[in-house]
Amino acid sequence: MATSGALQTLNILSFLATQAGPVPAARIAAEVGAPRSSTFRLLKGMESLGFITHLHETQSYALGIAALEIGQAFAIQEPLARFGMPVVGRLVVRLGETAHLAVLHGNETLYVCAQAATARSRLVTAKDVRLPGYLTASGRAILATYTDEQIHAIYPAPFAFTRRTDRGPGSMAELRAILDTTAHNGFALESGEVTSGLSSLAMPVRDRSGRAVASISVTCVDTTQVTPPKGTRKTPSDAAILNALDHATRELGRRLGWAPAPG
Repeated sequence: MATSGALQTLNILSFLATQAGPVPAARIAAEVGAPRSSTFRLLKGMESLGFITHLHETQSYALGIAALEIGQAFAIQEPLARFGMPVVGRLVVRLGETAHLAVLHGNETLYVCAQAATARSRLVTAKDVRLPGYLTASGRAILATYTDEQIHAIYPAPFAFTRRTDRGPGSMAELRAILDTTAHNGFALESGEVTSGLSSLAMPVRDRSGRAVASISVTCVDTTQVTPPKGTRKTPSDAAILNALDHATRELGRRLGWAPAPG
């Protein structure tokens, strides 16, 4: 019986994690194939521990803070790094440029792993470094998948947008325009906003629910800002980088259980 209850609890959490909004208890019971009485008891227990939240206004349930904290812990700790490091390593070998795997932690980009290419300068975006999410291509790739409500929750008004260089959004309107372009293009671009003379391209990594839980980025010398020294290996084209990023993010997404719709 204990095992059955534990499995039902996990089934409930798994189901709620894939829902766009709160769900009534009756539907939860039907989806997990459990009696309503036992489902209600499990929901009450999960609510007392903070794993789910009961919205009295709509008589429905959603994931709670405790469940979200577990999700964040998974995203920023060893499992994601373990799955992602080989993918990032192959991307660096393929392109000859530095690559990163990152997540959003609050309103900051947190770099889970970074691998520098041979003969390329070390960057500030090393493992465990945090940077403003709205400045980095890594952060923008994830933020562009969020709803307006989620964006405003992360950057509530009045939010003070800061810059590392003379570039980058200075207001919510400017950030929204960048994210709209990112969502339309399917990739994020940052040019000289983190480090002058360098630019980054990034794409989101999705988990089994289809949510963007991380991103992979590639950073290169921006030849529109600086002239590389003679003898420096030529930077790959944006098309080549995006093709490699698409392959890498899909590979890592599959490792996280993502199954993209055909077509």
